[in-house]
Amino acid sequence: MKVKRVEVEREGITHTGLLMPSRGACIVLKLDSGYNIGLKKDAKTKVTVLKEGVVMPHKKVSSPSPNPALPTISILSTGGTIASKVDYRTGAVTSQFDVEDILGAIPELTEIANFRGKAIYNILSENMRIKYWQKLARAAADEIKKGADGIMVTHGTDTMTYTAAALSFMLKTPVPIVFVGSQRSADRPSSDNVVNAVCAAKVATSDIAEVAVVMHAGMSDDECLIHRGTRVRKMHTSRRDAFQSINAKPIGTVDYKTRKIHTSEEYRKRGEQKLAINDKLEAKCALVKFSPDAEPDVINYYTDKGYKGLVIEGTGLGHVSTEWIPSIKKAVDNGVHVVMMSQCLGGRVCDRVYDTGRDLLKAGVIEGEDMLPEVALVKLMWVLAQTKNSAEVRQLMQTNIAGELSERSKQA
Repeated sequence: MKVKRVEVEREGITHTGLLMPSRGACIVLKLDSGYNIGLKKDAKTKVTVLKEGVVMPHKKVSSPSPNPALPTISILSTGGTIASKVDYRTGAVTSQFDVEDILGAIPELTEIANFRGKAIYNILSENMRIKYWQKLARAAADEIKKGADGIMVTHGTDTMTYTAAALSFMLKTPVPIVFVGSQRSADRPSSDNVVNAVCAAKVATSDIAEVAVVMHAGMSDDECLIHRGTRVRKMHTSRRDAFQSINAKPIGTVDYKTRKIHTSEEYRKRGEQKLAINDKLEAKCALVKFSPDAEPDVINYYTDKGYKGLVIEGTGLGHVSTEWIPSIKKAVDNGVHVVMMSQCLGGRVCDRVYDTGRDLLKAGVIEGEDMLPEVALVKLMWVLAQTKNSAEVRQLMQTNIAGELSERSKQA
């Protein structure tokens, strides 16, 4: 493919970079910073060719011959930025890479393990669906049955924590299942894909037999954090250290340079439990956020639509307006299981302090302890697929199943 280095002048502003393929009345430039910009191509636009060169087209890299001294990791690709490249038709990032592309882009991975894998689906994570969680859980179980020593799941960062929570409840695993993504695509100089992937691979070969999320610990390329799959949230739109453990410490860290893992929390060890899958989920559940002066009609809507479960993000210790309580009681009386969470990420729900909370308990809400609201939603989907008995639902929601809640809150 012929590539030209050009200077584009438009309305007194000059940009220099590589002229990339594009369609229509648009010029796409890859700047020296690694970013891409699109410029309208018309009479006001002047393009000067500075240099012409030739770049060899990207070649598929076949997987190396297996090394019997190394463990085997199965990469299950779902798409996302870590498996993306720039679509020069639009100038935007689009999910296109397959497993071979990931190995070709990050050859360091082949020093850690033998790899096999497949694309389970190829989407940006905002398009995730419950049935995709189930398909991924089954694929992970199949790979473990086939002898994989660990699983790596490449996933878009925006909804990765939902999927990690879902697999935490659906699977009992004897090997590590590690979710990994990147905040910035591979074509950008500040991409975090290599560090995250290498660290995730080390965790996938480790003794940590849990569903975990491995992402950058800070802004430097030196360390990644190992988050439990039911305790992690994306806390920033674009920072490389966006992922943080909430109401719990990370399981540990991975040093990118030495590739050593340091653990600081207890975890389930490799081979400690046998593989089991329970992938039934109740889809008719929803997450509702309370805000001042919000009408309780939103609760009535879900009740009338036949929803089976609701998680409410209340204020402080887990409160809503007193005007909501009759609608919540109606929902509970109609068989809707209502779990109360807090919009505060730190701490736990306690509806025994104020009158509003006590009235909510009388109305039948279930206190969600110190879970994250989105984890409570996924857990409620899983619990309601196991039982519809109110007492059993309450007991399971308040029982620690996959590290999602703690019996006592620790002071910071």
